[in-house]
Amino acid sequence: MSIPLSDHADRLLIREGLDETVIVEAAAGTGKTTELVSRMLNVLARGRARIEQVVAVTFTEKAAGELKLRLRMELESLRQRSGDPDVQATLAARGDEWSSLIDTYISVTNRVLRAAPKTLHIGMHLCRGNRGGHWHAEGSYEEVAERLFNVLEIPFYFLEYDTPRAGNFTPLRFVPKHKSIVLGLVSSKTPALEDKAALRARIDDATRHVSLDRLAVSPQCGFASVDSGNPVTPQVQEAKLRLVVELAQDIWGES
Repeated sequence: MSIPLSDHADRLLIREGLDETVIVEAAAGTGKTTELVSRMLNVLARGRARIEQVVAVTFTEKAAGELKLRLRMELESLRQRSGDPDVQATLAARGDEWSSLIDTYISVTNRVLRAAPKTLHIGMHLCRGNRGGHWHAEGSYEEVAERLFNVLEIPFYFLEYDTPRAGNFTPLRFVPKHKSIVLGLVSSKTPALEDKAALRARIDDATRHVSLDRLAVSPQCGFASVDSGNPVTPQVQEAKLRLVVELAQDIWGES
């Protein structure tokens, strides 16, 4: 059974009370950053402001960096999970329309990308959870694919494709010819070592939608999204990475 925190009503006010000015006094480690990020997300999601109109003042550069990172991670997480019907239902229950949120997140991301140095090559990783061997959402890329690949100004994507939760490769038909896809076919959450022939067959399947010269292969995610890592030993991690390298060399050679 979940027991609400004693300050649950106050936390809800911070996150949802967008028409009120709120002063928060709390000790270190009580979740101020989490609640502030939640408030900023709600401001953006509900059209109260654009990303460049949001100002957050902190006492140290370290705190500012943490706040920026947390906001970016939450925006990315929400955007990635929006294809899950359960997540869509949760968003609707709180008064948000998931498809409009996708447009908001893409718009915010594009403004950030346009400010980046032209020499900086930026790709996007999408996954449905990788914490301690667990996942947090499921669903095909289909409902977001056209906007994800054509409106979002990202040249290459690292896509989770290690389990049926991610759906099949048909959403890749929307990928324009100037963009590339890295297929995350090797799981970072489970210790079972994938079969190389089966992986090669999956890549062949993906080429029905994206040419081989615009495809690559990788693990689905990192092996340690949290400090405790995933239930995969260092030896298995090395074996999986070697498998990825060998598979890539078999298909694309040494280049």
